[in-house]
This record gives sequence, structure tokens and C-alpha cells, in this order.
Amino acid sequence: MNNAVNNSKTAHWQALSQAHHLAPFSDYKQLAEKGPRIITEAKGVHLWDSEGNKILDGMAGLWCVAVGYGREELVEAAATQMRQLPFYNTFFQTAHPPVLELAHAISQL
Repeated sequence: MNNAVNNSKTAHWQALSQAHHLAPFSDYKQLAEKGPRIITEAKGVHLWDSEGNKILDGMAGLWCVAVGYGREELVEAAATQMRQLPFYNTFFQTAHPPVLELAHAISQL
């Protein structure tokens, strides 16, 4: 565990990680020595860790946040949809407007 940690919350989260979390694609020897970087916040294309360091997220959250973090218009659109119909499958001869509108939009590309 990293003895140079400046934040007691970081040390707490690193201890939880060491006890309960398997980090894929990690060097486990190095992870045991240093502990993981704890990401606590994101906005736009940047992340912040629990030590206050600002980091450019060049991988876009494993390529699933290509439009950036904290986009209020996307938060509102998601919240609106989640209140109405957060999910339903399209098996067994069913469909719903969001999947139909998306399918149509994709067909127009």
C-alpha cells in the first residue's frame, strides 16, 4: 500500500480495493505495493483522483464516454427516458419508441 498517500479517504479506498477488488489488466505486484489510483470525479474530458490530480481521460472511459463526462443535456435526456421507460426488451414481438427512433436514425446514416 502506498505510504505517501495524502488523503485518509484514499487510503481507505485503497484498502477496500486490496481486500475486495480485482483490477483487470493490472500488475498485481505493483498494485499491492502502490495501491490503485482512485478516480472520484469527471467533467468534460478530464478525471480527478482522490488526491486532487487532474487527468486527461484519453481512453474516454474505455471508449464509452466519447462525448465527455457531465454533459447536462445527456443527463436530462437519460433522466427523462428513465422516468418513462428505463428498459424493456424487444423480444417476443415487442418494440418501443426509443428503439424504433434509434433504428430509423441509424438507417439514415
